Amino acid sequence: MAVNYLTAEGLKKLKDELRQLESVERPRISAAIAEAREKGDLSENAEYDAAREAQGLLELKISQLKDLIMNSRIIDKSKISTKEVKILTTVRVLNHKTNQEVKYTLVSEAEANFREGKIAIGTPIAKALIGKKVGEIATVNAPAGAFQLEVLEITLE
Repeated sequence: MAVNYLTAEGLKKLKDELRQLESVERPRISAAIAEAREKGDLSENAEYDAAREAQGLLELKISQLKDLIMNSRIIDKSKISTKEVKILTTVRVLNHKTNQEVKYTLVSEAEANFREGKIAIGTPIAKALIGKKVGEIATVNAPAGAFQLEVLEITLE
């Protein structure tokens, strides 16, 4: 698994989610399995089958979160330069197609949240912006077609 670069806040969110799954969800599903088991014949017990399937999905998610946390490295924001666009920088761009200004913060896949303006480093927009400096233009090759973004400002937020 590749190294996953996160902020301290992003790593804390992942650990909190893992704690919730292990301490709340796991016991809840175990109780549902025990309750369904008490109802008799397991071969025709849809509740039991559903609870076992939920348990399998939960255990998979717990395993994935543990791997993600184990392979995470915290990025020290104080060591990040704002001379060019890179992970954890916030970039204000002008979309030449729509003539609108937009702000994006480039983050890891685990921290991405488009509503908060946090885009994953692996997205077409982020890939096009990486390494660009203020005044440079990035051409984004998106599924809906290519468009250009002009870098107006690079900051740390």
